[in-house]
Amino acid sequence: MLVFGLTGGIGSGKSTVAARFRERGLPVVDADQVARDAVAPGSDGLAELVAAFGPGVLDPDGALDRKRLAAVVFADAAERKRLEAIVHPRVRALTIARFAALAGAGEPLACNEVPLLVESGLAAALRPLVVVSVPEAVQLERTVARDGCTADEARARVRAQLPLADKVALADHVIDNSGDRAATCRRADEVLDTICTHAGVDPARYPR
Repeated sequence: MLVFGLTGGIGSGKSTVAARFRERGLPVVDADQVARDAVAPGSDGLAELVAAFGPGVLDPDGALDRKRLAAVVFADAAERKRLEAIVHPRVRALTIARFAALAGAGEPLACNEVPLLVESGLAAALRPLVVVSVPEAVQLERTVARDGCTADEARARVRAQLPLADKVALADHVIDNSGDRAATCRRADEVLDTICTHAGVDPARYPR
């Protein structure tokens, strides 16, 4: 099974493209969802986080309070490393298991949607690489609208990531999401069909 990568930047519309791929029946494994599942209520991952950082990282329902945990770890490099040592191996294991299940079910093609794919050094392993891109002004506008943050906060979030231009430079396929959803979906369809053809998979397997 060929697994290709999908990434972008904050506010670029990566989730729109992932949704279009899913609409066509392509399996998409979302790294953010896998990370949530790795520390879901009742999981060993969550239990280990509570043991490491205390019950204060839980919300009233017993789920992980990510903002509280972030306040603990992001001011302290040693604590951040401890968090990563707990979470990252579980995320890797879950990701491998999900793709193994897809391969076992006979799927010839799948997508791994990873926000920090390039930053994590995964570009070479997830070829072809699809990058969803918009101008920075659009990133800022969409981030403010989506998250209810200030323009300065949105700018800080955008600048904290690798510039989209750097990701585009590494891409095999670029999807411009600065227009409307219909235009983005048309481009996503073209990209998926091209990937299918190069992988020897009939694009008709994923009908539009």
